[in-house]
Amino acid sequence: MEREKQEAILEAVLFTMGDSVELAKLAEVIEEDKATARKIIYEMKEKLAASNRGVDIVELEDAFQMCTKTDMYEYLIKVAGSPRKYVLTDACLETLSIIAYKQPITRSEVEKVRGVNCDHAINRLMEFELVMELGRMDAPGRPLLFGTTEEFLRRFGISSLDALPELNPMQVEEFKEQAKQEIELQLGV
Repeated sequence: MEREKQEAILEAVLFTMGDSVELAKLAEVIEEDKATARKIIYEMKEKLAASNRGVDIVELEDAFQMCTKTDMYEYLIKVAGSPRKYVLTDACLETLSIIAYKQPITRSEVEKVRGVNCDHAINRLMEFELVMELGRMDAPGRPLLFGTTEEFLRRFGISSLDALPELNPMQVEEFKEQAKQEIELQLGV
């Protein structure tokens, strides 16, 4: 199959699907291996960037999605209207960061780190499709395991969990000390 045809097929699939499509499926549809399909997609991304188009192809884990460029947002809202804004409270952000770095993780493990009940925060994060249930732990009570979603990657503009910033060990110790002091204040110790 000629390269131009392969690019047209990939563009049609990514445009039509709307969501991300696994690299393996994209490779299969153009009858190539994954490495070649990835190379073609990267070349398509370069062409889109060079021609200053309104769309881009983003990589999310081992999948790709065609998206509108962020600098086109103001024009989209003129047509579609402003989307509902999601506000992540500090509690939700703390809970989300714990889940992102320690996944898969149970609710009780999150609560142990935060020192407070996390039911509401986890439910909100699931409502915003940033967190999902990954299954159940093989332990007494079979607690649910939570992890981040593809939407989490999309919203925070990262291609994979490997792209999360590394935690500074000194900051981690400072956070632990601050959390300990907060708990002691709440308990009146």
